[in-house]
Amino acid sequence: MATLLDGKIMAAQLMEGLKSRVNTLKEKGISVGLAVILVGEDPASQVYVRNKGKACEELGMLSETILMPAQTSQEELEALIEKLNADSRIDGILVQLPLPRHLDEAKALRRIVPEKDVDGFHIENAGKLFTGQEGVIACTPKGIIHMLKEANVPLSGKHAVVIGRSNIVGKPIAMLLLNENCTVTICHSRTENLSAHTRQADILVAAVGRAKFVTADMVKPGAAVIDVGINRVDGKVVGDVDFENVEKVAGHITPVPGGVGKMTIGMLMENTVEAAERKAK
Repeated sequence: MATLLDGKIMAAQLMEGLKSRVNTLKEKGISVGLAVILVGEDPASQVYVRNKGKACEELGMLSETILMPAQTSQEELEALIEKLNADSRIDGILVQLPLPRHLDEAKALRRIVPEKDVDGFHIENAGKLFTGQEGVIACTPKGIIHMLKEANVPLSGKHAVVIGRSNIVGKPIAMLLLNENCTVTICHSRTENLSAHTRQADILVAAVGRAKFVTADMVKPGAAVIDVGINRVDGKVVGDVDFENVEKVAGHITPVPGGVGKMTIGMLMENTVEAAERKAK
């Protein structure tokens, strides 16, 4: 039976450490601020934004949520980002994705100054990760590495397989695992004989957005299985991994909910606190 990588417990420990860092900044007269822009009324996005607000509150950080109508123009969105770039109270700016279809996500994200890009999606921060330089790291991949290290899962020299090649999770987690001296294979929807690859993985990251896609016969006994998926099935939230059966084969496994998602918000808070600390220096 696999060891559970409990995101709730790990995130709570992380938040305790961040609370004291926020207090240290406050003692120097520095507040920490996060601005979240939500365009439209996507229900899942509204839940995420509320959770981010709660996390800020818990840490004693300034939290500003700006709601914009679905018909907001590109010009209006970019003008707001520019305004927040210039606002000294704000250390982190987050544009909640996905945006309505008529808006250009990449263009909007490029507008955020790299040092306030706490999501780690700006082309400059992505480039720094790719070239092994210090920059802001995307929250979900950063959280995954944190979880693996907290659980003392060996990384160096191990074979990691990532299913999914998105800019948000697949590509950055592959880079981070490579930086930890893993041998990394990236698989995707066009990969032939997927199971042949996944069965070789000491660390398997599933980020495909398909409910219970990874089955027990795809997993190497003793592997660490990280489930990034969030899917709704019959009103329930389930991951990309068939948890019930894979748990019997894996060495470590993350649950959904209560796994990687909790760490993502924790890492967003850490990126915002780090941005404030850099500014204070």
